[in-house]
Amino acid sequence: MPKVPTALIIGGSLGGLLAANMLRSVGWEAKVFERVGDDLASRGAGIGTHEELIDIMHRIGITVDASIGVHPESRTCLDRIGRIQHTMPRPRILSSWGRLYRALKEAFPVEDYYFGKSLASFTEDASGVTAHFSDGSTERGDLIVGADGIRSTVRAQMLPGAQPHYAGYIAWRGLVAESALPPELHRQIFAHNIVCYPDGDAMTMYAVPGPDNDVRAGHRAYNWVWYHPVASSDGPAGLAAHCTDASGHCHGMAIAPALIRPALIAEMLAAARKALAPQCVQVIELTEQPFFQAIFDLASPRLYQGRAVVLGDAAFVARPHVGMGVTKAALDAECLADALVECADLDTALSRYNTRQHLFGTRVVARARRVGAHLGAQATKPPALWTEEERHQDPVRMMNESGARLRDVPELIELVREFRGGRGERGAATYAALQT
Repeated sequence: MPKVPTALIIGGSLGGLLAANMLRSVGWEAKVFERVGDDLASRGAGIGTHEELIDIMHRIGITVDASIGVHPESRTCLDRIGRIQHTMPRPRILSSWGRLYRALKEAFPVEDYYFGKSLASFTEDASGVTAHFSDGSTERGDLIVGADGIRSTVRAQMLPGAQPHYAGYIAWRGLVAESALPPELHRQIFAHNIVCYPDGDAMTMYAVPGPDNDVRAGHRAYNWVWYHPVASSDGPAGLAAHCTDASGHCHGMAIAPALIRPALIAEMLAAARKALAPQCVQVIELTEQPFFQAIFDLASPRLYQGRAVVLGDAAFVARPHVGMGVTKAALDAECLADALVECADLDTALSRYNTRQHLFGTRVVARARRVGAHLGAQATKPPALWTEEERHQDPVRMMNESGARLRDVPELIELVREFRGGRGERGAATYAALQT
């Protein structure tokens, strides 16, 4: 009997679990190695879904039902004083990071998921690849898959020159329990994806499943994201200062929520009160622990080398305005699995995967840069040097282009349909049923 090939998946988050489950579905063995030492289900916040993501989850064998997320009645834009500027249908199901993680984690064999495994390096030869971990252990396989995010160790060894680029702004984020919203505020916002686009900023808010993925009325949560310019400089208002805790220690370009200085949160609240609609401000004020993430771009020049391959955020990171980070990771995982089945040897399979998903990732990053151009320009260029795209922030255009469905983005859907063939009908039907 032929030996079953084994993939070593570095990274046990959504991208890693999508890759591991997909590879198992086509006959590979997969082992997942996650650097942190505990379950990740409590991490993350709100995310958007797509028909293609639902379809791929079905293909893996995961049943998707109404608990996957919440479907807003509309996308509604508020002006600075809280009046409705524009409203339109919102044809997206909005979920939470933890809801998808739990479904993917439960579908994967517990004995093949390893916590506390930080990759130090990998070596390869003609017969396989060996992962070397920081605890001194090793693991042997046929393929190593970097699904370890924007700071990927696999990518760093493959492509040391491929580094994330700071976009010039951060995303303040938070979650508020549905039960904590005052009745009048709940009536105004909860059934809607609320957006607000003051000059140089962008705010979005929407309902997501609550703790333990609860979608019952009264048990859900309200997620918010505020994109706000922050210079990359080391000055008192720069990114380094934002990532410095109360003891004066700078944590680089990211900081744990609990370490964010109270004074910085107070400054954020003061800025929000000046810039955003009062409904948005109320939601921020109700948040127990706001946190922020710096926004980056990343485009790898290639996606494989030898027996190593990268996918998801380890390969491309697009600004969040396209709202398809998880869906892109799912499409990467599916394309990799299909290529391994379709091709007679590993190098040909990885070359095919690279050809398909590198083009898709390049287009996703380009679109996200265009949609978020006006945000990045605020802290990186003087106004005299702004392009027309960097000056332009029409609310209706932003509402149409940020978080659009793949089927509504011509340069992306043409690639998806070409590479996926006739797949997708089940996902589209399920998506439509869940929205009713």
